[in-house]
Amino acid sequence: MRWVKSIEASGILFLVSLYVTEGSVHAYSGEKFLSKGNAFVVHGGSEGIYSDSFIRILNFSSDPIHAIVFEVDDREAIGGSAYGGQRAVCCTSDLAKLGVCTQGQIIHRPSANNPGWPKVFSASFSIDEVDVALQSRSIPITKTGMYNVYFIHCEPNLKEITVEGKTIWKNPTGYLPGRMAPLMNFYGFMSLAFVLLGIFWFSQYARFWREVIPLQNCITLVITLGMLQMAFWYFEYAEFNETGVRPTGTTVWAVTFGTVKRTVSRLVILMVSMGYGVVRPTLGGLTSKVLLLGGTFFVASEVLELVENVGAVSDFSGKARLFFVLPVAFLDAFFVLWIFTSLSKTLNKLQARRLLAKLDIYWKFTNALAVAVIVSVGWTCYELYFKSTDVYNERWQNAWIIPALWQVLSFSLLCIICALWAPSQNSMRYAYSEDGEEFDKDITLTLIKPSPLPKDVRSQPEVRPTLGNNDLSNGDNVEDKTE
Repeated sequence: MRWVKSIEASGILFLVSLYVTEGSVHAYSGEKFLSKGNAFVVHGGSEGIYSDSFIRILNFSSDPIHAIVFEVDDREAIGGSAYGGQRAVCCTSDLAKLGVCTQGQIIHRPSANNPGWPKVFSASFSIDEVDVALQSRSIPITKTGMYNVYFIHCEPNLKEITVEGKTIWKNPTGYLPGRMAPLMNFYGFMSLAFVLLGIFWFSQYARFWREVIPLQNCITLVITLGMLQMAFWYFEYAEFNETGVRPTGTTVWAVTFGTVKRTVSRLVILMVSMGYGVVRPTLGGLTSKVLLLGGTFFVASEVLELVENVGAVSDFSGKARLFFVLPVAFLDAFFVLWIFTSLSKTLNKLQARRLLAKLDIYWKFTNALAVAVIVSVGWTCYELYFKSTDVYNERWQNAWIIPALWQVLSFSLLCIICALWAPSQNSMRYAYSEDGEEFDKDITLTLIKPSPLPKDVRSQPEVRPTLGNNDLSNGDNVEDKTE
């Protein structure tokens, strides 16, 4: 590892690692410094680091480029101001006159809670130097927290300087950033949960495959996609934890399977709400609109997930994410509105036709959806509150719960749908059939309003002629006996 300088620009190679010289890699390829107050800054990364770890810092020499490593609780120890003026990161002439710092250096004070922190390293190149060799230095991490790396210089004349190289991070359990580490075990449990659901569903599917309706085929597709999604996420996190480099291929597959699953799930729920396969054989003119909505949602969700996950290893999330979140949120709201509007019409139709068995299952489905929407709205509000009140990611240890609950909620709703429409010998009674409508009506009326007669009403049409024949034969016998 070395510091490289060229005629046009200077490059910085800086290494931070825990335990060993490999880890969660933040790569910098020609990163330019941005003006922040009176300093020029490149954000090198932010990650949650647990205690009982080590940081190995590569050492280098003097000015004018600085690398500063600090824990987020010590952010107020960086920078200062003279006579109550504007806060500055670089030591100004006024502050230098007060004797609190050296002009051109980074202003920092020792941490009150973390002795020996923050860590500041500097390097400079003479005119004739091409590179500077660096010696490594290991620093123990004794306090769990969100640690930050910034590259800073205070020279306005060095406008063309860029950062080249990487920082490498590692926690005691592996290279996963602290915010992401619990998700590996979570996706392992979710993979097992999907396997158990798949065993139940596919066993029922195999037993009653002759009675399977199109809706159940769609549910089978969603379960399969869910199993693949969770498996790929687990393997992606496991590989990332082992190597320190996020596997792009596995991440793309995990993201894509998840996006396809979410899209298909919403389309299935929408089609069920419209009564497809239950009270109507096709969607008719709505098919193109449903497919257009699904395609748009897939594209918006895929872009959001790729931006959030592919190549991203920092626990720091920028405001640019909002640009990709809004379209997905808008489309989700449109799905919810269309679903409940369609459900209302389908329930009215079932009530009017007195198809009570189908009506009962649709009411259960509606209640489950209503609970899911209420929980989603509540959790969205909490997520907004959580992120708005945690600007510096100080609660990073609990951040994994937010994406985890969305997965749990989606899986719970899928389990309810599987329970309502599981393949069985009576599956066809819930399917659309012109000839079966009256049969379904008779069955449901019998189940809900039983006949006052002691015998089952369903047997009456067959029993009456039999009883008539018996009476006639019994009468003939009586006459014969009389004679």
